[in-house]
Amino acid sequence: MPDQLQDLAPVQTGDTVLGRAVALVRCLRTHCPWDAKQTPESLRPYLLEEAHECAEAIANGDDPGLATELGDLLLNVAFQIVLGEERGAFDAETVVGSLEAKMVRRHPHVFGTAESPPDWEAMKAAERREQAGGGGGSRDEPERPRALDPFEGMATGLDPLSRSARLQDRMAALGFDWPDLAGPLAKVAEEASELTEAAELDGAVTHSSRVDAEAGDLLFASINAIRIAGAHPANALIRANARFESRCRKMLLLAAGRSIDPAGASLDQLDELWEEVKAGERPQSDET
Repeated sequence: MPDQLQDLAPVQTGDTVLGRAVALVRCLRTHCPWDAKQTPESLRPYLLEEAHECAEAIANGDDPGLATELGDLLLNVAFQIVLGEERGAFDAETVVGSLEAKMVRRHPHVFGTAESPPDWEAMKAAERREQAGGGGGSRDEPERPRALDPFEGMATGLDPLSRSARLQDRMAALGFDWPDLAGPLAKVAEEASELTEAAELDGAVTHSSRVDAEAGDLLFASINAIRIAGAHPANALIRANARFESRCRKMLLLAAGRSIDPAGASLDQLDELWEEVKAGERPQSDET
């Protein structure tokens, strides 16, 4: 452990309990036939599933559920560490040591003399440039730097909204970004206009690919605006979905209470009910 970590972040009561997860997996590998035959590949689906279940518990504000799901996720992490030990690839010390070194490097304001936090994306971009600097070369031919790939190492399994935001983050770290929110909002309006034009032309199947392309551009531009505004697009959409679902249920309850058949009601009638539901929320929330 680096000296800075020992000085600034001493081990607190209960921290070492996490090591019991690794010990538990070693025990399972010894005494349970199912656990003994598992491999990194066989456990990969469970790792992804547990990560998603943790994220869902967070989105739902379910602390008891989150505690349970974090335990399941920790088991999967511990399992991968033990499997790494068994094949001689790495051990728990390697994993934690790598984490400590990375955090020390990326927090010079905590472990060094910097006065403010660095731009993480810019710092990571600099690390990627440094890694790309080495070539092959020979005695007769000087080394040539490997072309920088700003997207190297990015998880391919991210949901599309999160992946779009991360792609944009990576390029922003290289200076390819809007200076403020005005630019991306104007781009959203431009892409919306192009989608409208494509949809108006889409009278036949042959035009559907253009609608698909313009719809993708509109989504990508919207994600960019959301990112620059300081929100995460996936989290924002989760909350928007929840609001929409809740308001629709309330709207349908109002309709039932007034003997209004939603299937036969006009759009104006439904819109009035919708606005009434929203108006009832305003004392508790400014969301629209």
